[in-house]
Amino acid sequence: MVNVTKTVSPKRKRKNVRARPEPPTMQDRPDMVDKADDAVEQYPAIAEDSPDRFLNRELSWLAFNMRVLEEAWNEKHPLLERLQFLSISASNLDEFFMIRVAGLVGQVREGLNVVSQEGLTPKQQLELINEHASTLVSEQQRCWGELRSLLAHEGVEVIEANDLTKEEEVWLRKEFQQNIFPVLTPLALDPAHPFPFIPNLGFVLSYALVKDDERLNAFLPVPGKINRFLRLPSDGNTDSGHPRIRFIALEKVITRYLDYVFPGHTLVTQGAFRIVRDSDIELQEEAEDLVAQFETLMRRRRRGDVIRLKIDANTPEHMIDLFKDQLHVTSRAVLLVDGLLGLAQIGSLIPDDRPDLRFKPFEARFPERIREHASNCFSAISAKDIIVHHPYESFDVVVQFLKQAAEDPDVLAIKQTIYRTSHQSSIVETLIAAAEAGKNVTALVELKARFDEETNIRFAREMERAGVNVVYGFVDYKTHAKMSLVARAEVNGTKTYVHVGTGNYHPFTAKIYTDLSLFTCNEAIGRDVARVFNYITGYAQPNKLEKLSISPSLGREKMVYHIDNEIAHARGSRPASIWAKMNSLVDGDMIDKLYEASSAGVQIDLVVRGICCLRPGVPGLSDNIRVKSIVGRYLEHSRIMCFGNGRPLPSPEAIVYISSADWMPRNLNRRVEIFCPIENPTVHRQVLDQIMVANLNDEAQSWQMKPDGAYDRQEVPVGITPFNVHDYCMTNPSLSGRGGAIEYNAPMLLQPKT
Repeated sequence: MVNVTKTVSPKRKRKNVRARPEPPTMQDRPDMVDKADDAVEQYPAIAEDSPDRFLNRELSWLAFNMRVLEEAWNEKHPLLERLQFLSISASNLDEFFMIRVAGLVGQVREGLNVVSQEGLTPKQQLELINEHASTLVSEQQRCWGELRSLLAHEGVEVIEANDLTKEEEVWLRKEFQQNIFPVLTPLALDPAHPFPFIPNLGFVLSYALVKDDERLNAFLPVPGKINRFLRLPSDGNTDSGHPRIRFIALEKVITRYLDYVFPGHTLVTQGAFRIVRDSDIELQEEAEDLVAQFETLMRRRRRGDVIRLKIDANTPEHMIDLFKDQLHVTSRAVLLVDGLLGLAQIGSLIPDDRPDLRFKPFEARFPERIREHASNCFSAISAKDIIVHHPYESFDVVVQFLKQAAEDPDVLAIKQTIYRTSHQSSIVETLIAAAEAGKNVTALVELKARFDEETNIRFAREMERAGVNVVYGFVDYKTHAKMSLVARAEVNGTKTYVHVGTGNYHPFTAKIYTDLSLFTCNEAIGRDVARVFNYITGYAQPNKLEKLSISPSLGREKMVYHIDNEIAHARGSRPASIWAKMNSLVDGDMIDKLYEASSAGVQIDLVVRGICCLRPGVPGLSDNIRVKSIVGRYLEHSRIMCFGNGRPLPSPEAIVYISSADWMPRNLNRRVEIFCPIENPTVHRQVLDQIMVANLNDEAQSWQMKPDGAYDRQEVPVGITPFNVHDYCMTNPSLSGRGGAIEYNAPMLLQPKT
């Protein structure tokens, strides 16, 4: 089906509507057929060996972040949720410059002209990035201005210093003296006081002052440990009865009471800047002690080169020149910002006492099938495989699985990967408790999990002290696979229980990321997971696996094998189709294989949330490929691959995998990842007929990708309620989590569009 789409401007008014659980098919909408045909645009043909067949990954990422920003404009969302989307967009952009742009800058600095798969040099990519990122920053600031105004209308204000009431002035002066002034460190700039070191994401105020005709240039770093926005004490309610809330930015407070910091000085001019440093880590392959080296690299990260210098547009020219000179940046790295520096921090403006401006709270379900077994995870898993769909179903079941393993006297061993987890991790606490109870516990801690290295080092040391067997995996590869193994002594011998996930063992992100957790005691999968752990801990690479596929050795080959099978079906005039859901599609070889399948007649539907370097709908190259991106209340994070296997999708005969891997070179070549087949009929039906069909049917939060890499927000005709995958999953329990058995031939919950 070709969906009717058009670009939606940020200002466009749209009514809020509720999604229904079952969207109509094309046959139900005869009025759409002609319009859909008219919407098809011809795109110039591209040769199968031309670099133009790929899109640039950096520009594709910026396009994704623009879609995130569009949700901040989306009038269907509550106001404080829109503010959160804006904060996420700004935070994403900072990390993009810290990692991706820093890498390109390093290549230019070293004189490397490695051409990307679409034929661009690092310098050319940087020029395009700066152009697109500048547009994105301007839109972020424009969005901030509008949201600030709308929030003020709802009684949530961000005020200027001149707007303070007398009562607020008295309170704020005391707050400054007691809690802010002691933390401030003014830094003079003269021959005796050289330009100070500013850490990554450091925010600095700059002042030109005068006292007794003597001029003083000074910096004042804004403390990162104090809330960026101070909530003022206020009485009274809005007309609607909600509490009136007023904030003021920390930098406004500091400037307001500057006489405390520089007594007797008069302010002449002022400015502000914020820096983004290179935060990537290059690991030496010959490292003997990974922990020690990472601790050294963490210290170096603070002193990385300045990649981006954001300066308040009101800063005087002489100060701008001073910043550029002292921080050793070129004009290309400088961005003048007409608005608020550090938009990522506006998330702190979200108060707890305005639930009317947030999404309606959702309470995650706990799988009924586990409750039926007196909340005994082992008993429930023994009866039948279960897949838990986060965040709609609680992450507590994963924690409970491990806690029961730690407390069960029959459990002999626990093995666990840790890539990212929370700072106070219940998973780590459980592993420590299991080790202290005398169980054989192995934790595979990935030190190379970017920005979580420090936390993981701390956890590793805590677990080692408790007697946990801690290993760090490979020097060359990141261990990104998400898996747990519990070996339990039972009547018929030792039984292996396994958890395989698409997301991290992180209780906070499990509330906002859509991910899948498979629990099984399938003997072949259990043996495979044990082999994978042995491979990582002892470099004992398995000769073969019975069910799983593992990267970097065989994951790519397995996916290519299934694509080739679909090509063979298409050439044999049998139904041939592929459905896949992932975060990013970058790998050139996999994209070429999908192009080959499209040319053979395989119908391919992709749900790619973020980066997509494939061009869909190009005549002669990708006519049979459709790509959509879903951006909404939850972050789509699960990876699912489905192959028709000679039948129209969905069908009981389809081949279905879940995975921790996106189709990117890093996942397929440089990470330990697993691809796990879904074979239990109920679980198979849940993943394919429920989750994948709902994703493909989504209209409310979907963007359709065009051959040129642009995206149009998907819309439906007036009077039709758009189907929303997140609303559907919040209101419809998963199949495998329900109580009792579900037959595969029961009526499908959703009909896929054709």
